[in-house]
Amino acid sequence: MEMVLKIVLLILGFIALIKGADLFVDGSSSIAAIFKVPSVIIGLTIVAMGTSAPELAVSTSAAINGSNEIALSNVVGSNLFNLLMVLGVCAVIKPVPIEDAIKKRDYPLNIITTVLLFVALGVGMISAVDFAKVRMSDNVSTVSRWIGICLLVIFIAYIIFLVCSALKNKTEGEAVKQMSPLKSVMFILIGIALIVAGGHFVVESAKYIAAALGMSETLIGLTVVALGTSLPELVTSIVAARKGENGLAVGNVVGSNIFNLLLILGVSATIHPIAVNFASMVDFAILIVASILVYIFALTKKINRIEGVAMILFYVATVIFAALR
Repeated sequence: MEMVLKIVLLILGFIALIKGADLFVDGSSSIAAIFKVPSVIIGLTIVAMGTSAPELAVSTSAAINGSNEIALSNVVGSNLFNLLMVLGVCAVIKPVPIEDAIKKRDYPLNIITTVLLFVALGVGMISAVDFAKVRMSDNVSTVSRWIGICLLVIFIAYIIFLVCSALKNKTEGEAVKQMSPLKSVMFILIGIALIVAGGHFVVESAKYIAAALGMSETLIGLTVVALGTSLPELVTSIVAARKGENGLAVGNVVGSNIFNLLLILGVSATIHPIAVNFASMVDFAILIVASILVYIFALTKKINRIEGVAMILFYVATVIFAALR
């Protein structure tokens, strides 16, 4: 009976996260519009932050509660899901065009920061770990507060660069719906409350389910939690693909992955250093391989349907490997 209750709470937690992020974006965008902030800036900051709010809530809550495996595997799992499943499904629906700015600026930053973080974590691991005896559950490294702060500094610099670039190019985005100041503030407050509550329910329910089923926190964070927190990106990208606006899917995925890696992992590690087990290092290596593979696909004008199918199969194989190890 308690298992059923935890599953219900997990689902309700995901619903609260998604609805909370939606309300937060609407309220924040309206406030920004009231103060005449250009809509393109809203899209680059508030909306991007809103779609990453579920991951932020879950990883921060996990870090505060000491559930480090969920905090880290949620970020890695979400990035893998976004990259392989979200883009893969969109490419199967309709070939995905890749903008030059994403190929030259955003995607390389995503790969470089992922590789640098992997190297930073791997330096200490190489000298301290006996690879002949190491188990997947063994802690082999740590995302320290200093690493977290460095990630946040890179994130802030990236946002400043995006905003300056947008202002320089004077490109307007989609018009933002404007509400009354009181309604806007209410949307923001209710959105934050739902995000915080949803994050708490997801972490606590996921920990219970993992323990009851004999699954590691790393596995459930990499799969169930990552899938749930990535639903906003999945829904947004599929809707865009069905409308023939596949170009939006790429920006949504790459932007979300950068936010996940720099902001969410940065905040989580700054709050509480995150212990990294060997399984998470393996997942990081898989994420790097997947990132490079998709970038190779992206170097052409479009990610085609065959490449989309290959990406989906890659993700399925990754989940199977994670479940069997």
